[in-house]
Formats: sequence, structure tokens, C-alpha cells
Amino acid sequence: MDVTLALIALGVLVLLAAVLGVCVKRKASRVRAVSEERRVDIAALGLERLGDRATIVQFSTEMCSRCPGVRRTITGLVEEQSEVAFVHVDVTHRPELARAYNLLQTPTVLVLDDAGRPRSRLTGAITRQALTDQLESVIGGVSVAR
Repeated sequence: MDVTLALIALGVLVLLAAVLGVCVKRKASRVRAVSEERRVDIAALGLERLGDRATIVQFSTEMCSRCPGVRRTITGLVEEQSEVAFVHVDVTHRPELARAYNLLQTPTVLVLDDAGRPRSRLTGAITRQALTDQLESVIGGVSVAR
């Protein structure tokens, strides 16, 4: 093989790897608004009652490496907000919940309004800022501690 051709092939491979890396990084953390009128069955998730203003539901699995960090982030945020409830749901042995909520990866976080309807869905590596922004949009502009 000619050296020039080998260098061109190597350059193309490096470029493809870089593009693939950017695509994977973009998909690693996604936030999207949800406009469902279907309420979440909080009893099936192990929650006795909804938060007065909002409820955060985190779905995780035993093997999820990002889930403990996301759980700590949510717990810290909820401790500062008395009107926001939090429930952590391990779906490792509950495939019916994974199907019911269309879980394709963990962690997946739902931000519910005060009536229990999902308003935001966050997946992947979730930052405190992204979660705070979504919580503010559900609560309706009331400042959430950062």
C-alpha cells in the first residue's frame, strides 16, 4: 500500500471517529418537553402523594453507572424545594414499568406537574442546570435554588 494512500485512509478514519464521538455525546444527554395528558400512576412507582408543585421521578437500573450521580443531584435539588417530591424507581426487576414508560436508557427522569402529568423527560447524564431549568418550566417561573 502506498504511504500517501495509507495516510489518507488514516485521516478518514480519524475524522469518522470524531464525528461518531460528537454524535454519541449529543445523544448522551437529552431533554425534551412532554405534553401528555395521561397521569403517572404514582402508587405503582411507590409514591404516596405528589409534590405540591412538582414531582421528579428517576428511573434507574442496578448496572447504571450514571444513576447514583443523577440521584444525588436530584436529592440535593429537592431538599431545597419543600414543594417538590422525588421518587427513585429501580426498574431492573420491573420490566413492565420500563415498557409502560418507554424506557430506552437509564437514567431517565420525568418531571411531573402538580396533577401528575409528565411535562419534561431527561435522559442520560443529567446536569443540575438542565434539571433546574425543566423544574422551573413546570413550576411556572418560580425561582428554583441553584
